[in-house]
Amino acid sequence: MSEAAQTAFPRWRGFNLLEMFHTRSSGHFLEDDFRWIADWGFDFVRLPTCYLRWVRDDDPLRIDEGALEPIDRAVELGATYGVHVSLNLHRAPGYSVNRERDEPFDLWKDGEALDAFCLHWRTFAERYRGIPAERLSFDLVNEPPGPSDDGMTRADHERVVRAAVAAIRKEDPDRLVLIDGLRWGRDPCPELADLGIGQSCRGYDPHAVSHYGASWVGGEDWPEPAWPGVEHRGERWDRARLEEAYAPWADLARQGIGVHCGECGCFNRTPHTVFLAWFRDVLEILGGHGIGYALWNFRGSFGVLDSGRADVDYEDWHGHPLDRALLDLLREF
Repeated sequence: MSEAAQTAFPRWRGFNLLEMFHTRSSGHFLEDDFRWIADWGFDFVRLPTCYLRWVRDDDPLRIDEGALEPIDRAVELGATYGVHVSLNLHRAPGYSVNRERDEPFDLWKDGEALDAFCLHWRTFAERYRGIPAERLSFDLVNEPPGPSDDGMTRADHERVVRAAVAAIRKEDPDRLVLIDGLRWGRDPCPELADLGIGQSCRGYDPHAVSHYGASWVGGEDWPEPAWPGVEHRGERWDRARLEEAYAPWADLARQGIGVHCGECGCFNRTPHTVFLAWFRDVLEILGGHGIGYALWNFRGSFGVLDSGRADVDYEDWHGHPLDRALLDLLREF
């Protein structure tokens, strides 16, 4: 194997924890999750969060800092168990890839939304100032859309990122910041290389495999996938096509930019053997470039625990169904 492209930060490997993912989530991070993640040899968790959990009266400019205590706990648990914590705004003021709520303004176009976005990150930067970058990073906003003339442009995205990074560094110059790629994590942003921030890709392509049966993307109407050779939106996907998809990320990493795969995995309707065959290719390619990953999720329909698959011989793990085959595959990489 050739020398890895990504060397700017560790090849972190772990999971997404969803306790503050939306307003209906539990809001309570579990120590067992951190303990098991560390015991299994992983060193990373990503916390996709919803800003509505810590604002008063749905006002994005009124932050209730007491409501941030669950995140404090996650950061502390990460320190206890040697697990890096990456804090992400999955729903940010003015934008979310999730469609269950209409935001009152547009992060990419409206100054008020950008002010609120910077306020939230400035608050986190001040709150966690002094915690080493080895322990904590900020992932600004989950999965920006694809640029378009009538929506978010690349210039809009760059303006928002530069403003937020400046707000963070004013409070904490040493904080590690990451951004998700454009087009929902698919496309890197070389125009932001001068900022010295990391960038985050995804491990979901093709959706015909990873999101087969998923109602939120229309996957319940797709034919059952095979791997390799699945067809999706008129394109044939195999190992070579995956390598093409990750080549721009490897090129970015060779410029000295840190690259991580912040989300990857497969919904529980895809046949398990197909999932594992496809995912082995994904993990081999990422690992070959020195790129770490975070499975979506730890517990739940994409996870190693409680995934609800119909075709897995689960092992009992402290009362949770454990997908041992998936866990073993992850631990290989």
